[in-house]
Amino acid sequence: MRGHQANPWELAPWQEPAIAERFAVSYLRSRRGWFDTSALSLESESAWTVRDLLPPGPLGDLAVRVPGDRYLRLAAHLRGAQIVHSQELGYWYSMQAARLKRRLGFKLALTVWETLPFLDAYRNVRTRPYRERVLAETDLFLPATARARAALLLEGVPPERIRICPPGVDVGRFGAGRNASQDGPPIIISPARLVWEKGHQDVLRALALLRREGRHERAANARLLIVGRGPEERRLRSYAQELGIGEHVELRGFVPYEEMPAVYAGAACLVLASLPTTYWEEQFGMVLAEAMAAGLPIVAAGSGAIPEVTAGRARLFSPGDWVGLAAMLAEVLEAQTVPREPVSAFSTTGAAEGIAAAYEELLEQDVPRAPATEPRI
Repeated sequence: MRGHQANPWELAPWQEPAIAERFAVSYLRSRRGWFDTSALSLESESAWTVRDLLPPGPLGDLAVRVPGDRYLRLAAHLRGAQIVHSQELGYWYSMQAARLKRRLGFKLALTVWETLPFLDAYRNVRTRPYRERVLAETDLFLPATARARAALLLEGVPPERIRICPPGVDVGRFGAGRNASQDGPPIIISPARLVWEKGHQDVLRALALLRREGRHERAANARLLIVGRGPEERRLRSYAQELGIGEHVELRGFVPYEEMPAVYAGAACLVLASLPTTYWEEQFGMVLAEAMAAGLPIVAAGSGAIPEVTAGRARLFSPGDWVGLAAMLAEVLEAQTVPREPVSAFSTTGAAEGIAAAYEELLEQDVPRAPATEPRI
């Protein structure tokens, strides 16, 4: 269960043999899903939500906040499942799974990305009861990082109910293009949602400084490719023009997941300039795992879980320090020789093995129904 957030990159491990050969897996597909999941080989079930009944676009997004989003007739989709796998303490669909768990008799697994322990004090009024119910009913918590595990401990989860389970990427796919030639000016890629907290504006500032100073010829000629969609697009375009670098910056918008390996192959380095806010810090950064698999040099802000995920394989600067970012970019780009040896720290195979082990652990516990030939997840 992922609400409207089901996507091909997070769900990829469920296609691996470690899971696919041992479990019958299906995911709920909402009609207003944010991402195209057609490339997945997993079975899916179309499920209505409150949001699906409202007008498309911002008006519907605003209107759904009044009743709150919900799956409709969810019990019919979950009946017969031995394990239901949701995510996050405060999401509406996790709350729904927690409410149905005892009636339908399934085990509840919960992926957790959050790296900040909000408890009730920093949660909104609506999601406070969600947290309470999900904490009580979840059988096994699967944080993506050690930092998320620490947050769960402060949320009150006993350590014996926590197993760190990081996500994975298709290492072979992202590493396939690592020897591609890179003629012309070096390309810096900044792939993330176009929102303030992803720090694209700091990357623009760093590039403008490199060009203004002109002390590093290769870095001063660099181009910036921003990949992603979001509400900051117009402001970022305007800012690039004001900084005098508009012709050296491309905002490409959404790029299909299967095309991203080629984007990495043509880049000289990746930047993830995430900025912490009151309610968010970088929780993992899947683009970091993809860049490592592609053998791409990484320059990143030391926000949230980024230092843990990169584990010494990135140059880290203080969040918001665009001057320091510029210096690191100059260092990386002036090195001329780009290291292209891939790092497979987070693979879909490894992720699948971790998830499968968690499912086996849950199935070893007492499930109040006759065992199925092939456990349904």
